[in-house]
Amino acid sequence: MRAAFLTKTGQFPSEIRSCDKPVPTKDQLLVRVHAASLNPVDLLIAGGHLPPAAPDLPAIPGLDFAGIVEAVGEAVTGFAVGDAVYGCAGGVKGRPGTFADYIAPEAALVAHKPRTLSMREAAAMPLVGITAWDGLVDRAALRADETVLIHGVTGGVSHAAIQIARSRGARVFATASSPEKAETARALGAVPIAYRTVPVADYVRDHTGGAGFDVVYDTVGGDVFEQSAQATRLYGRLVSCAAWQGHDLVPVLGHSLTLIGIFMLLPMLTGQGTARHGQILAALAALADTGALRPLLAERRFSLNEVGDAYALQAGGTAVGKIVIDIA
Repeated sequence: MRAAFLTKTGQFPSEIRSCDKPVPTKDQLLVRVHAASLNPVDLLIAGGHLPPAAPDLPAIPGLDFAGIVEAVGEAVTGFAVGDAVYGCAGGVKGRPGTFADYIAPEAALVAHKPRTLSMREAAAMPLVGITAWDGLVDRAALRADETVLIHGVTGGVSHAAIQIARSRGARVFATASSPEKAETARALGAVPIAYRTVPVADYVRDHTGGAGFDVVYDTVGGDVFEQSAQATRLYGRLVSCAAWQGHDLVPVLGHSLTLIGIFMLLPMLTGQGTARHGQILAALAALADTGALRPLLAERRFSLNEVGDAYALQAGGTAVGKIVIDIA
């Protein structure tokens, strides 16, 4: 089979090699990959900035995929040859990645693909969808009629989080850096906030009467983490998947917040909680099939041979939506 390879830390994968097709163990599937998507964490791994997740080199990168099952391990139930599936199941230490013709994922990390989404759309959803669902639903226990502020609109996690929060009956607000992104927020059912020109205290006053939001999801990190804490109501829930730098916790303590950190790769790295990821993917598929959840895809398309160009586009920060690589 063909596969892209990371061969040196600090470089994008550009070498396509021929290698043996994986043989699934009793707990795995063999999946013919049709599409795979790129995530910011793929760049962190390639750059050597996430040592706990970094695979031994050379390694096949890529976390997200969608494809067709070609073989089923003897201990696996719920899947059959010919099933269309999707998941986030490789590209980290001990788990070969998805930028290849085939992957042998742990079945617990996989779910049936949403019927109403294409392979490309399904491949764009797993990591960002799980990150959004875990933060809002599993950990923050977001309830109907609560107010939730999501930082960002067109980022993968924020785009999914807005739609998931809306599906739970929450009143959703989203920070937008441009008029175009504000329109995207409105189209998704969120109230846009021009955070670059409106101070935190002002938009908290305007939209919550000064009380603060019940739940805030920081998908950006940096200074946005402290701004998020300032925007959360007393005893509220602050979720972050991006606060990897040193931060001032005074506003967290001052508001007596519940601080929820989301590191979506943990189940793959530790082997703990993998089944929950499969369950979340099934819930996301059901939501997508109601029409309430759709990924945002970047316009430019890439083949497996162009995986290095895909990384360069992701690194440039100009892509709007998830970058998807066509493989089959």
